[in-house]
Amino acid sequence: MNINRIALILAALLALGAIAVQVYRSMNDETGSNTPVAGTESETAPSVDEVIAGLEKKLQENSDDAESWRMLGWSYFETGKFAESATAMKRATTLDPDNPEYWSMLGEALVMASDGKQVPPDAAAAFRNALKHDAKDARARYFLAVQKDIAGDHKGAIDDWFALLKDTPADAPYAADIRRVIGQVAENEGIDVAARLAKAAPAAPTGGISTDGPTVATAAIPGPSREQMKEAAALPPGQQEAMIANMVDGLDKRLQANPKDANGWIMLIRSRMQLGQTVQAKQALDRGLQAFKNDGAEAKRIREAAAALGV
Repeated sequence: MNINRIALILAALLALGAIAVQVYRSMNDETGSNTPVAGTESETAPSVDEVIAGLEKKLQENSDDAESWRMLGWSYFETGKFAESATAMKRATTLDPDNPEYWSMLGEALVMASDGKQVPPDAAAAFRNALKHDAKDARARYFLAVQKDIAGDHKGAIDDWFALLKDTPADAPYAADIRRVIGQVAENEGIDVAARLAKAAPAAPTGGISTDGPTVATAAIPGPSREQMKEAAALPPGQQEAMIANMVDGLDKRLQANPKDANGWIMLIRSRMQLGQTVQAKQALDRGLQAFKNDGAEAKRIREAAAALGV
């Protein structure tokens, strides 16, 4: 079994704190800088390196800001500096030890900073701390199941992933990946899960991604209907992916004919990101902004949704 692939497949998808642009904006607001910020027509979105530089400067002035340490940890993670990410997240957990997201982000950084073939003891401890404060933390539950799988308890890991899948909203970016991990481990270990996967019903769609902060701009944007989800769940994995791809392509064609649909553009961007089609997601963002170039409010909403989704 390719443990490296199984253990790390969700690493990027479970890092849900994608709000670096908002932090960059708040830093500019505090310092009175005239640098264009997210949501303005003249903006240039900051790079992750710019965000890191701004956060490092802010933390030199106030080293007791746990949320800034979290965002620094996330930014390091996004640039592949996993050891630095873990160091920043350890600081965040020290300042706010009751925050489950800080602990699970620390655990993920420690996993990525290791050899990629295990869940190190300090990472497992961080994940367990996360679950003490939030028994539903998806990242912690996922990686602790990975630990079981690596230890040889494949059935236990699969059971834990099924439990996680049951609690995962149908429109969560990582829902399909949990199903894929279950299928991969089951196939490698000769465990029949076809019937369970076919019957597995995800939680109700949330209509968007949210963090422990304000709900982001994807709120209230619908995902697939209940009927579509049931239909997709009844298909073999390959056919599921084909059905989803057809739905997304159909949405794309509809927006070509009727581009004045901001919710549609946000849905398309989100769908492309869920499918791992980052180039097409950026293209959808550009096309949506072009469609609403004379409507600043809707353009801002599309732009903020894309930023929240990691585009």
